Amino acid sequence: MITAADEDFLRRAIDIAAHAITLGDAPYGSLLVGPDGAILAEAHNTVRRDNDISAHPELKLARWAARELDHDTAVRTTMYTSCQPCSMCSGGTVRSGLGRVVYALSTEQLIELNPDSGAWPAVAQDGPALFDVARAPIDDYYRR
Repeated sequence: MITAADEDFLRRAIDIAAHAITLGDAPYGSLLVGPDGAILAEAHNTVRRDNDISAHPELKLARWAARELDHDTAVRTTMYTSCQPCSMCSGGTVRSGLGRVVYALSTEQLIELNPDSGAWPAVAQDGPALFDVARAPIDDYYRR
């Protein structure tokens, strides 16, 4: 359920996205809000500027949270973002331990507004293979 406070933080994420355009960056913005309601960190998309496909604000903040927040704080922290996180950012968010994500535009809505946003082709994946060989470093690492 989206609350009035959630809407206020979403407006901040949208403001961050709008400001990114003035810097020559893509219009995506995010922020983290801690358990006490304080803004912990903010970021916008810098993919073009940094020439880095991973420079999405959601992934930047997930990485920040994983480095800076203890588990108990992370699970009570909310990420607010102007658009629904892509699969790369969703994976990072899960691994970061954050407890909640609230977004303004869905992926479907973004694609309606900008069809090129959904133009990513599927990448073929083959496997699994070489189980006995591949498991050796995994077994070695986790036996320590």
